Amino acid sequence: MAAAITSIGKQSTSEQETPADTIIFKTHIENKEYQVWLDIDFYKQDIIIPGQEIFGEVPGYLGAKRDTRKWIIVDLGIKGNVATLDIINDYGSENLVATLTYNGDGTYTFKQIKGSTIEIVVNNKWVKLPQKMIFKK
Repeated sequence: MAAAITSIGKQSTSEQETPADTIIFKTHIENKEYQVWLDIDFYKQDIIIPGQEIFGEVPGYLGAKRDTRKWIIVDLGIKGNVATLDIINDYGSENLVATLTYNGDGTYTFKQIKGSTIEIVVNNKWVKLPQKMIFKK
């Protein structure tokens, strides 16, 4: 008998306190300095990664303009304006915990808390992203 296949993002068992404004964590935000973005929907958790549909629906992912690899949000918890994220690379070989905080002024602060450091390829070289980045709509 074949096992059922489910999306990795839908396996979340963490409790969530949904803020009254249920759109702050459903958005596309960018960091122009590092040319990276986050596509997220932490409520429906139904984001499909273009070109990587094999992962199914997920809460979101981090992408880069100069790199085709993605960092995938596989689990999360929300308390007020802060989301705690479990993230893996698209090979599954690296993982980390990060927070994404809505700052109230339309910006978001992304902080890598523990685990691997997010790296992207720029001009054929690996570049580590900073532990803290500001994202804007």
